[in-house]
Amino acid sequence: QEKNKTILSLDSFYSKIKSQSKAQIIDARSPEEFALNHIEGAKNFNQKADDYNTFVSGLDKTKPVFIYSIGAGRSVTLANELLKNGFTEAYSLEGGIANWIGAGKPFYSNSKSKLSLAEYNKIIADNNSVLVDIGSRYCGPCKKVKPVLETIKAQYGDNLKIVEIDLEDNPQIIADLKTVKVFPTLILYQKGKITFQKEGLGELKKD
Repeated sequence: QEKNKTILSLDSFYSKIKSQSKAQIIDARSPEEFALNHIEGAKNFNQKADDYNTFVSGLDKTKPVFIYSIGAGRSVTLANELLKNGFTEAYSLEGGIANWIGAGKPFYSNSKSKLSLAEYNKIIADNNSVLVDIGSRYCGPCKKVKPVLETIKAQYGDNLKIVEIDLEDNPQIIADLKTVKVFPTLILYQKGKITFQKEGLGELKKD
């Protein structure tokens, strides 16, 4: 129950941040992930950081702390740890960075997307069947989808176009699609229409 209280939906997380004059936003991912993309105004640290104690001591315990990661693993752990150590409010973002960028919220990226929305739409229009795999190379469940894709590719061959989109190379297209809430997300288009969409590995394995 304690964990559930710390996890907020995107709308709640975003509105609470906007209500703060100077929100304390923490990116609990690795420095490598943070360098590639992050929520605007966020600072990067997690419990494994060498300067963990120093960083925590620099936060205001009386004000909310907003934490996110690739999903909701490291962020939930850190939120609960801060609450145990006297912080009044600590929140984790449901769906993590995928949910934030997937909704088109403000973010920093050190690179432009390799695939534009126009190019994406052309691929959908030019192929009868297109399976889109959206994730991140730092996402564990996303890696487990890859063998499934290989099986599908072998089964359907040229009858199915498979497009793989990752956060590190294509953050803007993920934002533009406004459909991603969690990694991995698979979307099947047939004749330009979405006929199937699944979020998360657990759901994907069943199909």
